[in-house]
Amino acid sequence: MSAIFVLVAALVSLFAGYPIIQFYSRAKISTFGAYNVGGINASGQIPDIPGLPTLIDADTPASALTRTGFDGQDYVLAFSDEFNTDGRTFWEAVDLHYWATGDFEWYDPDAATTKGGNLVLSITEEPIHDLNFRSGMLQSWNKFCFTGGYIEVNLMLPGSPSISGLWPGAWTMGNLARAGYGATTDGTWPYSYNTCDIGTLKNQTNVAGTGPQAALTGGSTLYGGTGALSYLPGQRLSACTCAGGDHPGPNVQTGRGSPEIDILEAQVSYLKKAFHGAVSQSAQFAPFDDGYEFLNATPQTTVYDEANTYINTYKGGVYQEAVSAVTYTDPTAYELNGGNFATYGWESYPHVDNGYLTWQVSDQPAWQITSASVGPNAPAQIGQRLISEEPMYIILNLGLSSSFQTINYADLTFPAHMLVDYVRVYQRADSPNIGCDPPGMPTSKYIQSHLNAYSNPNFTTWEEAGYTFPKNSMEGC
Repeated sequence: MSAIFVLVAALVSLFAGYPIIQFYSRAKISTFGAYNVGGINASGQIPDIPGLPTLIDADTPASALTRTGFDGQDYVLAFSDEFNTDGRTFWEAVDLHYWATGDFEWYDPDAATTKGGNLVLSITEEPIHDLNFRSGMLQSWNKFCFTGGYIEVNLMLPGSPSISGLWPGAWTMGNLARAGYGATTDGTWPYSYNTCDIGTLKNQTNVAGTGPQAALTGGSTLYGGTGALSYLPGQRLSACTCAGGDHPGPNVQTGRGSPEIDILEAQVSYLKKAFHGAVSQSAQFAPFDDGYEFLNATPQTTVYDEANTYINTYKGGVYQEAVSAVTYTDPTAYELNGGNFATYGWESYPHVDNGYLTWQVSDQPAWQITSASVGPNAPAQIGQRLISEEPMYIILNLGLSSSFQTINYADLTFPAHMLVDYVRVYQRADSPNIGCDPPGMPTSKYIQSHLNAYSNPNFTTWEEAGYTFPKNSMEGC
C-alpha cells in the first residue's frame, strides 16, 4: 500500500507540481508560454488539468489569444473570463457598504450572477442593511493581479445614455489596498510615488505646516473648501520610511501605494442642449500638482479625437488628483437603448521616464498620458509621479451615489443591470508580469501581517485597525 502511495505522489508531483514550480521559479516566460497552469502553450492551445486553476478561460476564442498593442508591441493573453461558467475562483462578490464615496447601495453577493454568457450586476430598489438599494461588486483582490499590459472589458451599460444617476464602473487598484476596506486605503490610495520629499508628508506641507504656498492655497475653495491642496494623511509606505519600519518591501527606500486606474466610470454629459452617454477614464494620483493641474497638452498628453474626447473639467480635490478625460459612448450600448455591447480598456507601460497609459473606447484609442504628464511640480515641491508599477487587481461594480453625478430619481428605472461579456488581460510578450505578490513589489507578507485591517470593512483608518504609520525620515527617525 505504501508503495502505491509513493507512486501516486510521484505522478502528482510530476504532472502537477512540476508545472507549478516551473511557473513560479522561472525568471521569464517565452512569448507564448503558459502564464499559469492552464495558460496558452506554444501552439495556442489551452490545456485543461482537472482540479488545477486556469487563468485563461477555455471559451476565449483563438483570435483573442494575441493582440498588437497601441504601442505596436506584441501582446499575449494572460487572463480571461468569458462568464459562461459559474464559480471561477478569481473573483469575490463583496458583502459591504461602500461608505467611502457615500454610496446609497449595499453590495450583496447575490446581486452578482452569470446568465446567458454574461456577468450580470443588478441594482434593485429595496431595503437592506438600513439602505434602500442593493447591488453587486466583483473584485479579484489578492487573487489575480497584473502589472502593466492591457485590460479590456466588453460590456453593456445599465439604464439609458440620457438619464443620470447610475454609477457603473470597471477599474483597477493596487493590491496593497482592498476596495471597501477603508483602513487599508489610509495612506496608500492613491499614492504612486517613489521620491522622499514633502509629497510624502501629511497635507503635502513641510513638517511645520507652513508651506509650500501651493500646499496651503493651491487647492479648491468650491463646496466650502479652504484652499488647502491635500487632506491626505501622508504616504504610509514612502521612500522616506526609517530603517526597520513596517513596510512591504522590497526595501524601505521604495515608495509603495495603491494607485487607481479606471477603465471606465459611466456618466451622462450635457452637450448642445442634449444629454449624451459618456465615460470618464482616469488615473488617480498622489501627491498632487498645484491646482491639480497635470500637464494635459501635447506632447505630454494626447487626445486622439477631440470631437469625441475632452479633458475632464474635474481635476480632483483634497483626497485625489484626477488625471481624467471623458469620451462619448456608443448610444446603443445601453440596457434600455439598443442593448449592444462595447469595449473599453487601458494599456500601460510602467516606466519612470518613458511610461505611458492609453485608454480606448469601442476599440479606438481615446487618450494617452505619459510619465511627463505627471512629472515634477515645482510649486508643490514634489517629484515624479509614477505610471503604476504596483500589481493591480480588477473591480467591476454598479453603484449609486450623488457624489459622482446628479441622480435623476424621477426617470431612473429599477432594477437596472450592467452586463459584462468578458474581461481579458494581456501582457507584453517579452516582459510578462502577473501575480499579486511579484518579487519587485511584494504584498503577501504585509497583508498577512495586517489582517485586522484587510478583513474588516468597518475600520476607517489604519490606526483604528490597531496599527501605526512607520516613521518618516523627514520628520526624524
